[in-house]
Amino acid sequence: MEQVKKGQTVHIPMDHQHLEGELIIPAQAKGIVLFAHGSGSSRFSPRNQFVAQCLNQNGLAVLLIDLLTQEEEMVDQQTRAYRFDIELLAERLLVVTNWLLQEEATRTLRIGYFGASTGAAAALIAAAKKGAQISAVVSRGGRPDLATTYLPRVTAPTLLIVGENDPVVIELNRQAYLVLTCHKDMKIIPEATHLFEEPGTLEQVSKLACQWFESYLSQGV
Repeated sequence: MEQVKKGQTVHIPMDHQHLEGELIIPAQAKGIVLFAHGSGSSRFSPRNQFVAQCLNQNGLAVLLIDLLTQEEEMVDQQTRAYRFDIELLAERLLVVTNWLLQEEATRTLRIGYFGASTGAAAALIAAAKKGAQISAVVSRGGRPDLATTYLPRVTAPTLLIVGENDPVVIELNRQAYLVLTCHKDMKIIPEATHLFEEPGTLEQVSKLACQWFESYLSQGV
């Protein structure tokens, strides 16, 4: 296995195929956050890139990963066949997590998941399956309800972030929050809609995520 360099595209092997991601490791990284993007998005999502930059500036490594292969992504754009296959996305997330646990540059770092939309459900399922190997989870405008049967098994401290003007998702998150038994919190961003496109709302998401991950990923905590 080749050694990963700071700030590069990585190819993670999977069943004679590979998943592509962007890995950035700041000097003396405190931990690493693995991003699980939502339906119809990719590792190039400007919102996830914005949050990733904030995490980097606060000393956390990030891996923005595409959980579908390029061929699957093309099919999904036409048919939406994969974006709600939460079990598949969670299994892919586990493949990437195992890669991080073996890779020389990342294997000593505590791992957190940042999930958006359906990616949040995949992150929670993967966290439930990995147990203590996952140290924190943050959901942005997520659908944790799609992981309901796994929620009682999640042990990683979990933060749910939703927009004030996204009432359906607020209710789905409240229901999921009641099922979670781990250390948890739920924050509602004022005046924000589902994509947090309103001025200043994504900055609030980034600040909350940075604080959460810093609390639980810093080495020696």
